[in-house]
Amino acid sequence: MKKLLSLIVLICSLSVALPAAAQFRYGPTVGVDLTTLKFKQTLFDVDRSVGEIVGIQGEMMFPGIGFGIDFAAMYTQRGATLNLGQREIWASEGYGRERSYLHYLEIPVNLRFKWTRMAGLEDYIAPYVFGGPTFSFLMGHSRIPALEYAGGDLGVQCGLGFEILRHWQIQGSYTWGMTYALKTVKLEDFSARNRTWTLRVTYLF
Repeated sequence: MKKLLSLIVLICSLSVALPAAAQFRYGPTVGVDLTTLKFKQTLFDVDRSVGEIVGIQGEMMFPGIGFGIDFAAMYTQRGATLNLGQREIWASEGYGRERSYLHYLEIPVNLRFKWTRMAGLEDYIAPYVFGGPTFSFLMGHSRIPALEYAGGDLGVQCGLGFEILRHWQIQGSYTWGMTYALKTVKLEDFSARNRTWTLRVTYLF
């Protein structure tokens, strides 16, 4: 939480101190993600799951150098299908293929570099790369008594995107969960972290 507050303060300070040098834009963003839950050991099969993303993204770029910051506030659905029935410890209690939904408020904060000096081509298409931490706060989850859920998730992501006609941005990224998202009740220290592929489309005003 302290790290998140520090990043927010930094972003606000930059937006106040450099209003003439930086260009700030924002707009809606939507997308899909493909998530799996990476357990410490392979005790049963875990099937990837598709989820949806919707929210608002902001971008602050510094002209002339190509560097900037992007940040967003998004609803993100993650999770996976856990084949608990493959192990007697859970099959004996009636568990089988259990779909674990994780509903997050996600706040990514990225440093990005955009190619903006391409002899006018950047007015039509401009590639960019980005990376940084993501802070996810759990808002809800599936009711599976065999599992305990963490209150949030800290991750690190990196990705590649393209800006089209100065407004549309299409990007893909991969996020490594750094903290556990859930764990089993019966087995001590048997937890899982999110591993997520994401594809998003954003329109910046």
